[in-house]
Amino acid sequence: MNCVICKTGELAPGHATVTLERKGAIVIVKGAPAQVCQQCSEYYLDEETSSRLFAQAGRALEGNAELEVLRYVA
Repeated sequence: MNCVICKTGELAPGHATVTLERKGAIVIVKGAPAQVCQQCSEYYLDEETSSRLFAQAGRALEGNAELEVLRYVA
């Protein structure tokens, strides 16, 4: 499959650092499994990974964190 951003890069399994923002708080999750464009580094997450990321970020924000950096947990 080709990247929808650069149109030329091929996607391959890899890992991404995902930044999420909600109500002024930022959560950065490192090491999320993703399909990564070999040309421009754009990444694509599957539904299961996205759900886990949102759940992990939600738990981090429950503690009133303004900035949280996490490692992805499967």
